Amino acid sequence: MRAITALALLAVLAMVAPAPAQEGHPLTGTWHGTWGPNATDRTDVTLVMNWDGTLSGLLNPGLKSAKLEKASLDASNWGVHFEADIKDKSGAMVHVVADGKIEDVTYVHRAIIGTWTQGSAKGDFKVVRDN
Repeated sequence: MRAITALALLAVLAMVAPAPAQEGHPLTGTWHGTWGPNATDRTDVTLVMNWDGTLSGLLNPGLKSAKLEKASLDASNWGVHFEADIKDKSGAMVHVVADGKIEDVTYVHRAIIGTWTQGSAKGDFKVVRDN
């Protein structure tokens, strides 16, 4: 009888779906997307962000990465702001200013959508959080 009970318990445990892991803060993670002045002229963007009471992170991690500066979150409306100095395609330093808002903040693949200024170029951006 104990063997049958143990097998039944194992069968029930095997059928139970694992509970989802906690994600942490809605900004923490890696985000991929694009920015550009119109729908056809787009530039790839990668953000790696962390929230530990303040927002920090990298824009386009790798050899040409830039540390996020003046990064902030307005939790009242999920507004996100950051600035960074990066090298453009010619190797010249340009200043980036981005202002966006987190959309679908409870969804694992939430997005940040907003405006992007890079040097004298202005456009929009959208980045989506990886899981």
